[in-house]
Amino acid sequence: MFLELIATFVAGIAGAGLVMLINHVLGGRLPRWFAPVAAGLAMLLTTISSEYSWFERTKDTLPDGVIVAQTVESKAFYRPWTYLYPITERFVAIDTATIQRHPDQPDMRLANAYFFGRWAPVNRLPVLTDCQTSRRAALTDGITFEDGGTISGAQWVTASEGDQIITTICGAG
Repeated sequence: MFLELIATFVAGIAGAGLVMLINHVLGGRLPRWFAPVAAGLAMLLTTISSEYSWFERTKDTLPDGVIVAQTVESKAFYRPWTYLYPITERFVAIDTATIQRHPDQPDMRLANAYFFGRWAPVNRLPVLTDCQTSRRAALTDGITFEDGGTISGAQWVTASEGDQIITTICGAG
């Protein structure tokens, strides 16, 4: 975040400097307000570019075996350009390299889900998935694993058809 702030200030200074250079070459024919307007536009465009490129930059840094399962796009009235092209602000990634199975429960899979947010720390949550019935549960306190791989105490959520998290976990495991 700090580096993006610095980049925004540098873009503003560069935008104003470029207009001042052009004005000098033209012999002072440009209005004086062009420099601050150019600085503001450069800062705004840098911020927008940073917002739109965050998802791709973050996705590119994920290690092998970590697959993006779901993205959350947003639109906001204070960012009117997002109505034309929504911004990805959050996403869920599944670590397919660590998916676990129990030999007695072949349709059950346990995987780590990572929740990424634009200005939020990364959160990890173990997710238990029943691939046969399309349900999933967060692995929290109170869940116990019995002999034979049966689970008790899970708060199962029945997902809709084609749930991307379940599809990613079941397809990779």
